[in-house]
Amino acid sequence: MADRVLRVNAFTTFDLLDASVEGHGFEEEAFATLNVRTARNAPADVSLELELDNTQLDSVPPHADRVTLSADEARTLAAELRQAADRVDEAQG
Repeated sequence: MADRVLRVNAFTTFDLLDASVEGHGFEEEAFATLNVRTARNAPADVSLELELDNTQLDSVPPHADRVTLSADEARTLAAELRQAADRVDEAQG
């Protein structure tokens, strides 16, 4: 990824996922980085960060998106992800 906004290293949650971006009049696909972060010392929240590979995109400038979650919000998201994964597993097998 050229002009990377997020720092990616061995501790990054997912460094190569399939992703897409959609807007009014366009939809593009690209590889993406998805990361979960907290502060090392006395964390107050959880950050979920997403960056699509800008070398594969024509319609959006290089950028990263970040959502900040409380501990309870992060647990709600984790529970929803777990339920969705269970539905996929059930449908596949």
